[in-house]
Amino acid sequence: EAHKQRLNPHFKLDLNSKDKIRITPLGGLGEIGGNFMVMETNTSAIIIDLGMSFPSEDMHGVDILIPDFSYLREIRHKIKGLIITHGHEDHIGAVPYLFKEMQFPIYGTSLPLAMIENKFKEHKLLQYKSYFRSVKKRHPIQIGDFKVEWIHMTHSIVDSSSLAIQTPVGTIIHTGDFKIDHTPIDNQTTDLQRYAYYGSQGVLCLFSDST
Repeated sequence: EAHKQRLNPHFKLDLNSKDKIRITPLGGLGEIGGNFMVMETNTSAIIIDLGMSFPSEDMHGVDILIPDFSYLREIRHKIKGLIITHGHEDHIGAVPYLFKEMQFPIYGTSLPLAMIENKFKEHKLLQYKSYFRSVKKRHPIQIGDFKVEWIHMTHSIVDSSSLAIQTPVGTIIHTGDFKIDHTPIDNQTTDLQRYAYYGSQGVLCLFSDST
């Protein structure tokens, strides 16, 4: 029984829950760039990252590609916020293009928000800086039906995060992009302890960086 408790936390999941969650990847799978995902319940939705991608060599005259926002227009009334994992272009590059059409709170740590602010300056959108919501890692925040915690992750850019998203049906771990580095240049190692904490609680689903 002790080994079952220690090694297999899946029995802690409520697999008979009547709640539902829909997860829709709208970019970033099967391609490099354009990372963009929507997670929703019947009453609220969050967007995870909103990146651009780069044209192939046969797309003459095209500088960047941005995702199709059609689905966001359909569920606009449910969207409670945009969640940012880190500051690479393929995760934040399309944010100003969305904000020209619709606006939501943007949740992220300091560096990604500063990089988005620079983009807003370039696009003359600084009036929307009021939508920025700076977060601290290890401090969960309730956003609609979701409780989101940013977990420190090492990557090729500093101030990167994974996400622990507590939903009505269970916890989802979204790694973001990662390179688990035990000797990073800034000495801020991956927060494996937080991963272990959520692992011991029981995780419904793991979404891993697909690059």
